[in-house]
Amino acid sequence: MDDESSPDATRRPSAAHPCYSREAHGRHARLHLPVAPACNIQCHYCHRQFDCANESRPGVVSRLLTPEQALDRVLQVRRKIPQLSVVGFAGPGDPLANPERLFATCRMVRQACPELQLCLSTNGLLLPRYADTLAELGVGHVTITLNAVDPTIGARIHPWVFWKHRRLRGREAAAALLENQLLGLERLVADGVLVKINSVLIPGINDRHLADVHWVITERGALLHNILPLISRPEHGTCFGLTGQREPTAAELEAVRRACAQGAELMTHCRQCRADAVGLLDQDRAAEFVPLTAPPTLTRHALPPRRVVPDSIVLDPIMRNLPWPCPLPGPAPAAPPASPCVPMRPS
Repeated sequence: MDDESSPDATRRPSAAHPCYSREAHGRHARLHLPVAPACNIQCHYCHRQFDCANESRPGVVSRLLTPEQALDRVLQVRRKIPQLSVVGFAGPGDPLANPERLFATCRMVRQACPELQLCLSTNGLLLPRYADTLAELGVGHVTITLNAVDPTIGARIHPWVFWKHRRLRGREAAAALLENQLLGLERLVADGVLVKINSVLIPGINDRHLADVHWVITERGALLHNILPLISRPEHGTCFGLTGQREPTAAELEAVRRACAQGAELMTHCRQCRADAVGLLDQDRAAEFVPLTAPPTLTRHALPPRRVVPDSIVLDPIMRNLPWPCPLPGPAPAAPPASPCVPMRPS
């Protein structure tokens, strides 16, 4: 039987998707479209920035794009980079927290460039609501960031989620997030979508727990598991960075990956790309491309100023019980060294 017609063919990662195939990452290019500013959860390792060209990490972009500008970008990149095979949506917020902008862009790209694959990265909170829509739009690859399958551990990573018109905190928030992540994973697999799980390795919090995550996502049909090292540098302005949570060593990362050697295949060539990355994984060319139309107006609703140390970091009760140094109620800590980026986020 021909490989492409075998029963397992639809469960294989695309040979032309650089994130899902180690062989493809040096030959095929991807394009991330930053059309999603808003997010519905808070992660202690994340600080989204909307006008930064100097940092290379998830959640950072040089500018936001409207759906129309996003299509312009796709057409520009396709003309200049013939290896382009994948158009992805990875932020700088969560794509599914911006459904109108996301789905409009998907439809426009699908109509103009049907040969390009669509993929998406999400925290998974809204996946049960939108999984079928993603499959109908031709989104064939979805990445879910899932850091814990124990809500007690999850609460130490995600201090709040916005769910059903309420801001949930602590263990309640982590439990709601996990329930939706697992249900969304199952629905995507049932729809034939290939799913990769990203897990951020955080020493002292989930490092001994990621093997449990690995087996849970394997049992539910995830194709790949990407275990990423935490990025927690103070100059990035994240909670973990400002409170001294250390990054894992290379040996610690390798040990956790060895513990997850069975089950879902491990991805080990991830570059933890920006939300506006362009080109091959090792050759980001985003600076070569600019919108052909004027940038969108940044309204107060979309992008209010953000303090360097938000109140949630200083006052969130759950953080008082964490084992690593964390500021307690009182005067805000001194600001970290000045960054070339202006920190901003949507409300």
